Amino acid sequence: MKIIIPMAGMGKRMRPHTLTTPKPLIPIAGKPMVQRIVEDIIKVCDEKVDEIAFVIGRFGKEAEENLVKVAESLGAKGSIFYQDEPLGTAHAIMCAKDALTGKVIVAFADTLFKADFKLDSSKEGIIWVQKVEDPKPFGVVKIDANNIITDFVEKPQTFVSDLAIIGIYYFNDGEYLKRELQYLLDNNIKEKGEFQLTNALENMKAKGTKFHPGNVTEWLDCGNKDATVYTNQRILEFNKEKARTAKYINDNSVIIEPCFIGENVQLINAKVGPHVSIGDGSIIQNSIVKNSIIQTNSKILNAELSNSMVGNNAEYTGKSSDLSLSDYSTIR
Repeated sequence: MKIIIPMAGMGKRMRPHTLTTPKPLIPIAGKPMVQRIVEDIIKVCDEKVDEIAFVIGRFGKEAEENLVKVAESLGAKGSIFYQDEPLGTAHAIMCAKDALTGKVIVAFADTLFKADFKLDSSKEGIIWVQKVEDPKPFGVVKIDANNIITDFVEKPQTFVSDLAIIGIYYFNDGEYLKRELQYLLDNNIKEKGEFQLTNALENMKAKGTKFHPGNVTEWLDCGNKDATVYTNQRILEFNKEKARTAKYINDNSVIIEPCFIGENVQLINAKVGPHVSIGDGSIIQNSIVKNSIIQTNSKILNAELSNSMVGNNAEYTGKSSDLSLSDYSTIR
């Protein structure tokens, strides 16, 4: 089985953090979000994943090497493909057309989830969904009495279904998917100026492919700063990751779990938590920090922070309940 992760987008809603770090490589509870995605997918797979293909922009050699290491740490080959133009979801998947063989999972890179099922790879296709209160902002599916998807509806303004598509798909025949995607490209079939996966799904369904819904218990978005901070909170709750004792300095500080604390962190006269992630080498001194993400080698001094996100090599002094501070920035 193979996993394809389209992740070439610029992450504009996550700026300023994505000006220096591709969004899927931003850490959530100590791990890049793309690593958490593939780990969660592998947990529900009923077969071994032997290749993970990342479709990226020109992120640079270090980012590419890190992605390959993520795949190798999970026992899979890591492959890098490029999408140089934002031409839609179908186009993004086709950038990794060499990986479209056999059984394939496609997962877009800002979707984290919690699920308690095992993927049944004997099915022709599975589309992960979750019930939502307001389906208007989402693509949704309708299902029949046999739990087969009958319709795909994009952003319905009147109610047709509350099962929102979360951006993870399984296909038991990657070559078939590739042919349908190629058909869209060859015939310039676009929606809103882009080649869309949903058009290929509709064509496959019309030819008799049976798609089943895969239900998740929680769907977590990393589309903007607030959503990412909330996702960090939920991941910490799911995993109950504890501050690691022997790898950081605690000088007269209090940690309220759950938190993630990286290596060589210094906590000095600080109160940290709950729901705080601190990257390697950061210093929190004379400060209170809760429900926030602090990345690597940053300093929080004489401060109070909540619902905040601080980048790498940054420094902050002050009081904020809604801070988004980029890499290499200083506020005093």
